[in-house]
Amino acid sequence: MLAPTPRAAPAAAAAMRMDAYRIAAEPYYRSVGDELALFEAACAQRLPVMLKGPTGCGKTRLVERMAWALQRPLITVACNDDTSVGDLVGRHLLDADGTHWQDGPLTLAVRHGAICYLDEVVEARADTLAVIHPLTDTRRLLPIDRRNELLKAHPDFQLVVSYNPGTPGAPRELKAATRQRFCALDCSYPGTEVEVEIVARESGIPTDLAASLVALGVRTRRLQGEGLDEGASTRMLVRAAQLIAGGTAPAAACRMALVAPLSDDPDLGAALRAAVDASF
Repeated sequence: MLAPTPRAAPAAAAAMRMDAYRIAAEPYYRSVGDELALFEAACAQRLPVMLKGPTGCGKTRLVERMAWALQRPLITVACNDDTSVGDLVGRHLLDADGTHWQDGPLTLAVRHGAICYLDEVVEARADTLAVIHPLTDTRRLLPIDRRNELLKAHPDFQLVVSYNPGTPGAPRELKAATRQRFCALDCSYPGTEVEVEIVARESGIPTDLAASLVALGVRTRRLQGEGLDEGASTRMLVRAAQLIAGGTAPAAACRMALVAPLSDDPDLGAALRAAVDASF
């Protein structure tokens, strides 16, 4: 077998590197509308996608499901207050062999045709968000100032962001100049029957027990804005169900997976524990 040529070697190494970001098995995602078809339509037209909705309602699972369906690598960035341009684009590193450039996650996706998912994008610094603007219009370009490079996006590159609008206590909202560059999908908690199906499917507990958990979750969501920033998410309900499936008593599982994470307020915690005791 002939050894790869010097030009082929970097391409082969890049392909192997991107394989690490591929999702091998189909993630479970229960569609609640036409979001899968709309997401795919946006990708076909190379349009950036924004997912708007509360924490734990399935936004990340939707992106994973679409990355698997489209057979594209998925590179996820959990944005925070310290997320800088260098964290997304890349930086020069110094090692024993000297200085070399290392692509950041956004540059990797742009260069090799992956989906780049910026989770909770509003948490990133404002100057950081400006770097994605040229990628969200017909230019599809990524300026890499530190290398004096203007990188044209691979045809398969897809930018997806998510955020939770209107969360009480949120440090800031996403600027209109950024929001309007995206096609947006509104995500929310599924209807009761579908949520029961999801909780039972993800944990393996009986449907009637899943229904009791979902009913409790719905009760906590009614307290949003009246002491709670957010109610129990579908993700939290699944975690409680997984504890129950592992042998934990339902009330104890709910106190651990729902009550304690939802609030530090003693009075509100007592009210939530009472709701748990009434449910189980």
